Order: sequence, then C-alpha cells, then structure tokens
Amino acid sequence: MDTQLSAREIDAVITLALAEDMPFGDLTSTAFVPADATAHAQLVAREPGVLAGGEIFARTFAAVDPSVVVSLEADDGARFGPGDVLASVQGPARAVLGAERVALNLIQRLSGVATLTSEYVAAVAGTSVRVTDTRKTTPGLRALERHAVRCGGGHNHRFSLSDAVMAKDNHLALVGDSPEALTASIRAARERLPHTTHIEVEVDRVEQIHAVLAGGADTIMLDNFSLEELRRGVALIGDLARVEASGGVSLETIGAIAATGVDIISVGALTHGARALDLGLDMGVGEAARASLDPRPAGQESPDQESSRP
Repeated sequence: MDTQLSAREIDAVITLALAEDMPFGDLTSTAFVPADATAHAQLVAREPGVLAGGEIFARTFAAVDPSVVVSLEADDGARFGPGDVLASVQGPARAVLGAERVALNLIQRLSGVATLTSEYVAAVAGTSVRVTDTRKTTPGLRALERHAVRCGGGHNHRFSLSDAVMAKDNHLALVGDSPEALTASIRAARERLPHTTHIEVEVDRVEQIHAVLAGGADTIMLDNFSLEELRRGVALIGDLARVEASGGVSLETIGAIAATGVDIISVGALTHGARALDLGLDMGVGEAARASLDPRPAGQESPDQESSRP
C-alpha cells in the first residue's frame, strides 16, 4: 500500500497553517524564552490509535527552524497505545514552541482519520469489499486526509472533479432521468470522453439500473438503498459493472452492507466524521536552557537545592 505524500503537498499546507498561526512571529515565546534556550519534547499518545502524519509533524518544525531535530519512533500506519512515545523533538525552544500547535493539530487530525478508517476496514474483514473515502474532506487538507485514509487501510475515491467521471443525481436531473434520456446521456458522454475513461453513475432507484447498464457505465453507485434493494441491485448488475454502495453507512451498518455483495463502500464519515486523536507534546528543557532560564545570579542555589541539604 502506497501511503506516500509529496513534499510539495505537505509544505503547501504547512506554509498556510503557520502563516495563520504566527503571521508576525510568536510574541509569547519571544517575551518569555531566551533566544539561546533549547528544548526537548516527546510526542506521547494519550489513547490508542493508528498513526498518520509523522512526516508532516516533522516538516512543520523544520519549516519554523531547520535546526530542530525530529526523530520519528513509529511509521505511519502503525498502531499505538496510551503512553507510547511516537516522536521526539529537540532544538531551539522558541522554534519548538512556535511550531507545536500546528504540528499537533495536523498529526492529531490525520491520526484520527486513520484510526476511524481502520475501524471501518475491520468491520468488513473477511470480505472482498473495498472501503473508500469521498470528496467530503476539509478544504485544503484533501491530500493529507486521503493519505490518512490509506494509513488506516482504506482506499481513495476520485481525488477531484478533474480526474474521474461520476454522474450524480443533480447531473441526471439536468439531462432528464427517463430511462431513454439516461441511456442516451451516458452514451453521449462516452463518445466525448477518451476511451480509457472510467464512467461511474449514481442511481437512487432500482428502476434506473437497466438504463444505466444500457448506457455502458463501468461502475454503478447505489445511493441510500436499503439492504434488500442493494441485494436486488447486485443481482441485476451481476458482472456487467462494479457496484458501489453509499449513503447511510456507519460502523453499525457497514458489515450488513458488505454482505449484500457490493464491491465498494464509500464512506464520507472517514473524513468528515473523524475526531482529532488525543496526542500530547510533553515539553522539557536541556541543562543549558535551564541555566539560561534561571533568573537568579550565577552561583546562587535554588530553594529546592537549599532545602535538600542536611
């Protein structure tokens, strides 16, 4: 399974996120933290999950200061439990603090998507059904969220309106949804498209299936069908097209939907229904940084040191 993201896709998101979070620098860190202070931190899981976004996490710190060193302790797609250390961070304290929130927001969000996806995939284990995402993604984060879906064991649907043909109910309403109009519109589209183009058509009634098959659709999406309607649709389509189910899919229903014999189940909830996972960045400072942060004159002992004397 290829879960790779390009550096361009990652850095485009990071640049926008950092510009939003610290457009003129980090006022708090500049005021409170000495310029030469260093910090070390650990990314620690507070709950179980599946990791996604490790490289994104690391590149966020590098975007603020290339001297920050991030060591990833787990690969994307790896499962983890509460208390597991997923990464360590060391470098200039101001840079670590400046990148912290954006880095956490991204890896928490993506790990949440990966974790939820893994639950849906587990619910259809033992079948040949492919669980896919949809275009119901966070604007600007589609490439990252789809990477997270793959990390969770899911698959991606079309990436955008530009890379696949998918005629939905609103398209069909504009060309006419009588059986004759439906068949004719699909055939006309086939004539206009390159011969290699895959055509998917959404139907919301069993009665539309014959017309769509006559038009030559490659995949037929059965939208918001009941389980009985799904079984009828699968039987009607047979091997003439791939069958996708969508609409009303949840962790409670996906197993029964898979059992109807469909090939694909698309689930918008993989992205729009995922919550951010609870991951924390536990911060510490190095000895040199501790000395630079100590306001007492050199040589003066701290109260803790004095009280520890016999």
